[in-house]
Amino acid sequence: MPIRHAARALALCLIALACLATVTRAAHAAPAAKPNLIFILTDDLGWQDVGFAGAQFFETPNIDHLASQGMVFTAAYSGGPNCSPTRACLMSGMYTPRHHIYTPGGKSKGDPKYMALLVPAIGQKDKKLAKQADGEIEITNNLDPKFVCIPEVLKPAGYTSARLGKWHLGDDTQGFDLSSSNGKDGPNQHHYGDPDVAEQLTDRAVQFIEDNKDKPFFLYLPHWDVHAPHRARKDVVAKYQAKLDKIPAAERRNFNPTYAAMIEAVDKSVGRVVAKVDELGLTNNTLIIFSSDNGGLPQVSQLDPLRGQKGSLFEGGVRVPMCMRWPGVIQPGSTCDTPVTSVDFLPTFAALTGAKLPTTQPVDGTDISPLMRGQTLPERSIFWHYPLYLQGKGLTINIPGGKTYSWRGFPSTAMRHGDWKIVEFLEDNSVALFNLKDDPGEFRNLAASMPDLARQMHEELNAWQASTSAPIPKTKNPLCVLEKVDPSNAER
Repeated sequence: MPIRHAARALALCLIALACLATVTRAAHAAPAAKPNLIFILTDDLGWQDVGFAGAQFFETPNIDHLASQGMVFTAAYSGGPNCSPTRACLMSGMYTPRHHIYTPGGKSKGDPKYMALLVPAIGQKDKKLAKQADGEIEITNNLDPKFVCIPEVLKPAGYTSARLGKWHLGDDTQGFDLSSSNGKDGPNQHHYGDPDVAEQLTDRAVQFIEDNKDKPFFLYLPHWDVHAPHRARKDVVAKYQAKLDKIPAAERRNFNPTYAAMIEAVDKSVGRVVAKVDELGLTNNTLIIFSSDNGGLPQVSQLDPLRGQKGSLFEGGVRVPMCMRWPGVIQPGSTCDTPVTSVDFLPTFAALTGAKLPTTQPVDGTDISPLMRGQTLPERSIFWHYPLYLQGKGLTINIPGGKTYSWRGFPSTAMRHGDWKIVEFLEDNSVALFNLKDDPGEFRNLAASMPDLARQMHEELNAWQASTSAPIPKTKNPLCVLEKVDPSNAER
């Protein structure tokens, strides 16, 4: 080969290598200073109801793929044991005693004559007592517009934001540029049990991503699924019914084809959102988070070995599935065991975007972005507070006539620190202490055998109650027919 041809070939080779290096650097380039943020939230999805968390009947290939491309959080928690308090914690960065949202409807649900403490209750027929009870605890159903929420934090940093799906925090849309309950209508309708709503929300979500691909955006996609009533598209239900029919009767557990079909609707939504991000070349500049607003229901969710369910401060009520993807920042296939909770997202998003934290309200959460990078955080405590009653399996009590009654939610405060969790029963100020590493099902109360640790954690929990002005019901219910409730008599 002539020298000039050889030189030309060498030059072309060097150019090709330079281009390859450029492509390689681009593929692993550091994310831009203002990443897009996508938070996909399911409703009432239990901690093991997705494949990456161990689901055995449900099919979640898109969610599992998202998890495999990023980080799975094994100790992720909701801010409350049910939907509205968690959503308020997420949006405001504050624990429940600060925003005063504890449960949908704002009152206890169950028979008031079995409530040892006088608290607001839907079934309270004595008007004088009802008025007194309402004055005992400050509770609201709406997030006060004075609180600065995530979209309001991000707006000055140049973000456009959308909320598509369930809100459950009142009429104020808290700064979202686009706010729709189903992707078509206004912000505050309800769409429980609508087999088509997941697809409608996703249609609008991918359009929003397309419309805002050239500027930073925050997409909050809180699905109505998988909240009851459990309804889904008939062809998908039939698929899971056929799958169930092949399983021996003794091995079917609580597998529910309709619930499985609702999970698939959410999974397909996740797949479409991720695909749109990747199609538009936004992969490396977009943080995608998937989680649930609280624990599941034992009739349909896979909760074992956790104790409790939606509405409870035991692990089954507040531990949730969660994964995140952010190529270039989050290591694919990674796992994080550090406890995180709903109040962490406002300060995390502010840190990632250079936005300023609110100055007119406390921020209870912690910036967890170091965890995304494989780093650690200083050990801290996280908290829950629920001053009401909610009927359902969880705490069994003896009632007159030799019968029993059960609460799944009852006046209590809980705290986790490291592997340890303490639950204070507000009826008598007693506590239960659990080691979640050795006993994730919270079967063994170690308070009596480890009095020093129980006392130390109880003091910290009480200090948190005081610092947040957490309402502690103390007035005995004069209509209660019970002699005494033993808070340690709890069942799964």
